[in-house]
Amino acid sequence: MIPDEMVEEVRARADIVDVIGEFVSLKKAGKEFKANCPFHEERTPSFYVVPEKGFFKCFGCGQSGDVFQFVMERQGMDFVEAVKHVAGRAGVEVREIKRNAEADDPNRPLYGINAFARDWFRERFTDPEGGAAARAYLEGRGIDAEVAERFGLGYAPNDWEALRDAAAKHGLEDDLMLEVGLLNTSDRKSEPYDRFRGRIMFPIEGISGQVIAFGGRHFKSNQADAPKYLNSPETPIYRKGETLYGMSWARHAVRREECAFLVEGYMDVVSLAAHGFENVVALLGTALTPEQAKLLSRYTKRTLLLFDSDAAGLKATFRAGDTLLEAGLHPAVVTLPPGEDPDTVVRSQGPEALREYLDQAVDVLDRKLQLLEERDYFSSIERTRSALDRLLPTIRAAADAALRDIYVTKVAGKTGVRRETLEEELKKHHPRAAKVGRAFESRQFPGKVFPRVPKGGAERQLLLMMTKGLEWVERAMELISPEDFEDRSYRTIFHALLDDPELRSVPTSMDPVAAQRFEEILSDPMELAHGLELFTKSVDRIRAEASDRHVKNIQRRIELTQDDDEKLELLKQKEEWTKEVRALDPTILQKHKPTGRRYNLREPSK
Repeated sequence: MIPDEMVEEVRARADIVDVIGEFVSLKKAGKEFKANCPFHEERTPSFYVVPEKGFFKCFGCGQSGDVFQFVMERQGMDFVEAVKHVAGRAGVEVREIKRNAEADDPNRPLYGINAFARDWFRERFTDPEGGAAARAYLEGRGIDAEVAERFGLGYAPNDWEALRDAAAKHGLEDDLMLEVGLLNTSDRKSEPYDRFRGRIMFPIEGISGQVIAFGGRHFKSNQADAPKYLNSPETPIYRKGETLYGMSWARHAVRREECAFLVEGYMDVVSLAAHGFENVVALLGTALTPEQAKLLSRYTKRTLLLFDSDAAGLKATFRAGDTLLEAGLHPAVVTLPPGEDPDTVVRSQGPEALREYLDQAVDVLDRKLQLLEERDYFSSIERTRSALDRLLPTIRAAADAALRDIYVTKVAGKTGVRRETLEEELKKHHPRAAKVGRAFESRQFPGKVFPRVPKGGAERQLLLMMTKGLEWVERAMELISPEDFEDRSYRTIFHALLDDPELRSVPTSMDPVAAQRFEEILSDPMELAHGLELFTKSVDRIRAEASDRHVKNIQRRIELTQDDDEKLELLKQKEEWTKEVRALDPTILQKHKPTGRRYNLREPSK
């Protein structure tokens, strides 16, 4: 670690204008400097550097911080790397001191166990006899020994206690092995047993290169009834929604190429790397999350999506595209032949064939328009209205104002809907669901009073509906995201249903609390009357509570800040989020108590 006094010396001696000026063209504006923001596209400068105070701020996208924060965000460095980079420019020699890692990082033993397991799996893989079948399988997939070593690929023998016994000889405790998911328990077995058996092992690394989890793939024909992939559960050091497989290896290539290829699985990453594609990362069994998109944005603004081209793959593609747009990235879709994935293309047709598909990638909105055109969605007024409902979420997701403007112009031209009308629609989170639902129910049951969603039960109610019919999964996918769920277990279940809308049994990899709740939902005999009304109210409630959490978070920031300009900006944000809560479910605001402190929404005095 770098001593605090050394960090402060670097900060004091650094010329923030010089450091940031390396990446953007700054122009003097009084005592400040301004430029077009390097973190999002814009037409007029809203990015300011204040050398007197040593910070930067963009009033367009909200990015702000000191010189270290800028380097971290712009270059994808961690804090220590950023301090060293700035110190080099300032002519300061940085010295690091060793720290008591056990005291500073309580998870150090967990990293140690995973490192042991990676080495043990590698030894089994390279064993002349024991690992022969695993090596032969990978060689048949075009993955040679060099690539296997680079990614640390291993082999878990088809033995119930091989890893456990090896770990015990090194003094590694069962409790910690269970905590990182290398061991499992069962009512049918009195002792813990190895989770991974008879599988090729893919170590999953954090951005720093430490092993935080594993994925295991079966590869023998007699394992056909087993899940193809088995993954570590979430642990204190592993959050799959915050990690991308391969990022620790690919990040420099992603920055160099100014583009990331996003694929669906481990094998795609390893196979593409074996054929010369270095800037490839993969999801970890879930839909792309905002945290993963933010991680990508540290290294690039452009992402190519290489998912399957079947119906499920297209749904995943467009969900991921919207999430990337929300993070300020520019996603494009690579369309592969039916039945093909990146791995099969490079193996059967070669790297040049894949590059041709990459060169033909189209913007995510353009791809939606292509598919809607192919399916004759612009042939009538009603189908055009339906097409618009599928296009609006993508336009709305675009955080880049210039890109969103381009999208609006393009959709207006294609649908014939006036630009002003589209802009009004974009101000709403889900423009049709509530109106259509209420109109439908009032027509079918005039004068009927419909049941309200129980307070706090909206998340469970929505999940219950999603297990009762695929149409509810489709609707939910368009209107709500996993991050809107407050309850972590319900969020996990929602992720699982998005990944597999026909899921009607608890996945073995699901954590115990979520698994129990999912089992209760699946066994709930409740019949759904007035489904559309109930669905709409559930979604409204979930979104309102998510927006209310934003309000509370902004209020805390208001009370902490001493900066009048920042306070003014926060007050404006709070007002917007409060309007949204009020529009969705005003009853939530009734439970708020005054803080005892009032603020004026006006320009601060000079």
